[in-house]
Amino acid sequence: MQTRSQPISASTHQHQTLAKLKFNGSDRFIRELRRRVDAYFEHTGQRRRDCPQMYFKTASILAWLAGAYLLLLFAVHAWWVILPLAVVLGLSMAAVGFNIQHDGAHKAYSDRQWVNRIMALTLDLMGGSSYMWDWKHNSIHHTYPNINGHDDDINIGLLGRLAPEQRRLPFHRFQGIYLWLLYGFLAVKWHLFDDFYQIAVGRIGGHTIRRPRGKDLWVFIGGKAVFFSLAFVIPMLLHPVWAVFCVYAIAAFVSGLVLSVVFQLAHCVGEAQFPVASASADGTCRIETEWAIHQVQTTVDFARRNRVLRWLLGGLNFQVEHHLFHKICHIHYPALSKVVEETCREFGIVYNEHRSFLGALGSHFRWLVQMGRPESGVE
Repeated sequence: MQTRSQPISASTHQHQTLAKLKFNGSDRFIRELRRRVDAYFEHTGQRRRDCPQMYFKTASILAWLAGAYLLLLFAVHAWWVILPLAVVLGLSMAAVGFNIQHDGAHKAYSDRQWVNRIMALTLDLMGGSSYMWDWKHNSIHHTYPNINGHDDDINIGLLGRLAPEQRRLPFHRFQGIYLWLLYGFLAVKWHLFDDFYQIAVGRIGGHTIRRPRGKDLWVFIGGKAVFFSLAFVIPMLLHPVWAVFCVYAIAAFVSGLVLSVVFQLAHCVGEAQFPVASASADGTCRIETEWAIHQVQTTVDFARRNRVLRWLLGGLNFQVEHHLFHKICHIHYPALSKVVEETCREFGIVYNEHRSFLGALGSHFRWLVQMGRPESGVE
């Protein structure tokens, strides 16, 4: 039996920090899957990255974002126009994250690393931190999805219970109702607290991280300064303070809600597994499956045939494919999903998907309700 550990970090110190849990099993599945994906690109002659469709999509989304922002800043004054335009601004911010930043951060946008870096920096423009995202999402979540105590994305503290191994509190019985509202505060919490706190303590959940230094630190500080200037300082020169905060609140709530829900639909649903690590004699924790099979078992696709969602969500409704091939541009995920599904079938691996967005929403709601019940697991 071969022991494997496959963190997705780009740097050695991250590999060393995150190598506390290992995956067991052979790598037959992922080797065969990679062979078939390679054959797909050889047969079609398409590029894995630097796709013309992606560059056009990027220009469209950035024009959408800039248009909404500039209209709010200079052109509109009636509240009945400002409110829906703030919603549009929030959606455009989410679209930047789903598409441009996400592919750039995973080095899936271009073969040129400076292009990936620029695209990843759009997260700093949106109020987040590309440095912290690389730790939290690329290194931690992608390596340990749905493993309680390792995947910080399924840990929302006392506010809710997303995994069977987490402690249930009495008020969690209502989380199927109140969490949808709290999802909207993700962006605000992100902008004003999370990045600063995690850098201060040098940890994300149970994982030690290296605080940014040198260029990374200047990018972090500069990104926050640019965001707060765009969100508050410049608008306050032209508009009342209360109006600026109202627009920020609406746009941040919309972007936070959309971002939260989309990521939850891929992992926090009844069809996804939540494996429990077992301790071995040498003191390491182990998952009794191969890393790639674990990615399939803990992830669920949704609405694969919905062209509108496919465009807006940057392929994040193809999370199975994304977790297996995070360095391939999401433009290819619809085609690759057929390859992945067929290979899973041949290996006897269950490939989960919800055929519609509403079906995925319903599954997430039922999971929240189930996790809030006393009989659902650990008290």
